Parts: sequence; C-alpha cells; structure tokens
Amino acid sequence: MRKEYETDLTDEQWEAIKPLFVNMRKYKWEKRELVNAVFYLVRTGCQWRNLPHDFPPAFTVHSFYRRARLSGLWDRILEHLVELTRENAGRNPSPSYAIIDSQSVKTTTGNELRGYDGGKKRKDENES
Repeated sequence: MRKEYETDLTDEQWEAIKPLFVNMRKYKWEKRELVNAVFYLVRTGCQWRNLPHDFPPAFTVHSFYRRARLSGLWDRILEHLVELTRENAGRNPSPSYAIIDSQSVKTTTGNELRGYDGGKKRKDENES
C-alpha cells in the first residue's frame, strides 16, 4: 500500500472509466496505479524521473502514458466522461448540434495581414 495523493482517482471515478481498460494486456502494475501516476505528473508538473517511489517506475508510467496516447485511450476516456456527464444531467449522450459565434468566425481570417504602425498610432493593413 502506498500513501494517497490528492490526484488519485476515487473509487467512483475509477469505476466510471474502468470498462475502457478491460481489453488491455495484464502487466505487473494495476491500470489504476498507472493512471494515478500520470494524473500526479500532470497535476504537479514534476519530471518523470522525479515521480515518487511509491508509484510504479517512471519508465513504466511513461510507457503506459505513451501507448495510451498513441492508441487514443485518453481521447476515449474524455469522450466517455462527456457522455456520462450529459446522461447524468438528463441530456442526450451525444450533442445533436453545435453553435458557433459568428463574430469569432469573422475575426479569425485575415489577422495575419494586420499590423500596428507605431508612428501613426493606428492599425494598418500590410501591403504585400
């Protein structure tokens, strides 16, 4: 047993994502411990080699993180949690539409052509 950290998953949180780990290969370390180690690293910002010794070895955690990233596991976890959150709020698990603010869309194009002329104290269009 190791001491608990603030970043550790609660039993309820683990039960919510545990089904996503069912078909993964079994190794020496429990998937929950590996996820807890990744969460610790992300939350504290510590270096891999400075991971506390009561977690699995840093190389093992890094390997798990990398394989999960490449396989899309982290994205699947996020999508699953969004669906659960929507269901718990009494909504459809998948959104049926999205709203885009038209002002945001208008202002995203052409900004690379604008500059600021310090002598004139106004925005100026660059001439190419």
